[in-house]
Amino acid sequence: MMLSADDCQLVLVDYQERLMPAMVGGSEVAERAVFLAKMARLLDIPVWGTEQNPSKLGPNSAAIRALCHKTFAKMHFNACASDLLDALRPPVKPAGNARSLPKHLQKPAATAPGGRQTVVVAGCEAHVCLLQTALGLLEHEFDVWVVTDACGSRKERDRDAALDRLAGNGVELVTSEMVAFEWLEHCEHPRFREALALIK
Repeated sequence: MMLSADDCQLVLVDYQERLMPAMVGGSEVAERAVFLAKMARLLDIPVWGTEQNPSKLGPNSAAIRALCHKTFAKMHFNACASDLLDALRPPVKPAGNARSLPKHLQKPAATAPGGRQTVVVAGCEAHVCLLQTALGLLEHEFDVWVVTDACGSRKERDRDAALDRLAGNGVELVTSEMVAFEWLEHCEHPRFREALALIK
C-alpha cells in the first residue's frame, strides 16, 4: 500500500515557535515539516495546520503558517475536536426540501463524494497532540500516515512510545522522503525537477 497524491491531505500539528526549542532535534523536525508542506503545495495537496492554545503558547512558525491553507486554533489536544474535521471532510448540503423536515427526521449530512481519504500527519508533541489527533482521525475513518522524522517531543522516549502506539493501532509510519517519492510516483512527473530541488 502506497500513498497517492490525489487522495492525500497534510496536517501539521502544533509547530509553535515557543515550543520547538524544547523538542529533541526541534530545528530538524521543523525543517522536515516545512519540506513536507512545500512538497504538498507543489503537488496541489491541501495543507492544514493546528495551534494549541495560541493565545498562551503563541503561533506556529511563520514558515509553516505561510504554507498552510488554513490554521486552526484548538484547546483540545485532539485536533479533531476543532474545525479541522470540516476542512478535511466538508459536509454536503442536503438536496431538495430536507431542511423543511423537523431536525429529528433529517438525514445526517453526507460527506463530499470523491473526497481525500488519506491524511498524512506530523507534529508536536508526538505523545500528546500528534498521537491524539492521529487516533482521532482513525476514529473518523480516515487512513492515517504519520511522518516520523517530522514529529517531536521533549523526550525521545515519549516520541518513541507514541510511534509504537500509533503503529499498534494501524497507523502507517513513514519518513518525509518516503512521502515525497510516493506522491511523485515516477521521475517523469511534470513537477519532478522542482520536487528534486526541494529533496536535495
